[in-house]
Parts: sequence; C-alpha cells; structure tokens
Amino acid sequence: MLFRRLLALYAGLWMYGFSMAVMIRAGLGLDPWDVFHQGVARHIPVSFGTVTAITGVAVLLAWIPLRQRPGLGTVSNVVVIAVSVDNGLRWLPHAHGLILQIGAMIAAVLLNAVATVLYIGAGMGPGPRDGLMTGLVARTGWSVWPIRTSIEATVLLTGWLLGGSVGVGTVVYAFGIGPLIHLLIPFVRRRLPGFPVPVRRSEPVSA
Repeated sequence: MLFRRLLALYAGLWMYGFSMAVMIRAGLGLDPWDVFHQGVARHIPVSFGTVTAITGVAVLLAWIPLRQRPGLGTVSNVVVIAVSVDNGLRWLPHAHGLILQIGAMIAAVLLNAVATVLYIGAGMGPGPRDGLMTGLVARTGWSVWPIRTSIEATVLLTGWLLGGSVGVGTVVYAFGIGPLIHLLIPFVRRRLPGFPVPVRRSEPVSA
C-alpha cells in the first residue's frame, strides 16, 4: 500500500509539472499561480521551474506562524514539480496555430486533473500553496471560498502586472479543473482499490 501511495505521489507530481509545461507551450493563458510564476521569471535570470520552487519555499515559510506541518508530499511538491516543468519546457515545442493551441490547452487541463487526483489521493501532505490556504482558514475561521479566491486573485493580478500570460486558458482552467477532478475521483477509485482518493470535493486542488 505504501509503494502504491508513493508511486501515485511522484507520478502525480511529475505529471502536474509536465501539464504546466504543456499549458505554457499552448500560449493561451495559465492558471493564477503560474501567471505569477511566469511573471516573476520574466524579471529574474532563472528558469520557470526555479521560480516555482522558490515560491514554494517562500510559501512554506509562511506556514510557520500558521502552525502548519509539511509532509513528504509537501517537500516533494517543491522539488519534483520544478524539475518536471523545466524538463517539459526544454523538450516541448511551442504550439503553432489555434487548433494546436486549443488541443494543447485541453490536454494540459485534463492531465493536470489526473495528476491532482493522484497527488492528493496519495495523502502524504498538501502542497505549499494549499497548505497556506488551509492554514489561513484554520487561523481566521473564514471559509475556504473567500480565502482561496483572495489568494488566487492576488497572485493572478501580481503575475499579470509582471507580464504573466492571462487568457482563455486561465478561464478554462479556473472553471474546468474542479469538475474534472470530481469526475476522475470515482474513476481512479475503481481502478485502484484501496487507494485513498478523497470522495468529497472539499479537498483543495492546486499544487
């Protein structure tokens, strides 16, 4: 069982990073956190993956006053996704033509949903950004919706001001990722008996 969870964790994280690279190459807009990562990467001489790792570490530091405890999945999130997205960007070409761009965007969102189900289902600790959200919910007593919306609106606006890519892909991701994960959870449960994929959609979905 532990081997299955570890396999799901690292496969999910690698797929998550690769889906980010596909979304970037589609060129139709990114999810809020990646808009921020891309915006920062435009202004400092480091790779996109390095920015995601630095951001992850910075967010983890914000866990300290929130009394959040990282797990194996939390630390692995910072490292594996950064390596995966940089490798994806190194090998994937830019999508040329609207049809290819749309296809790549849809593939990226689908792959991201599968990756999220595997990663969360492994149950080995939240990602840094989700831990920030749940920590703020616990400390403030506010519900998930305003906390998550405030965080993602802030990073989206900041990333856009820094030159990150906002477009139709941003909207598709925002409205599509939740329902896709909801549909994929029972599919994964049927094919991996005993695998602890969450049943309710109360689980956070971003890495």
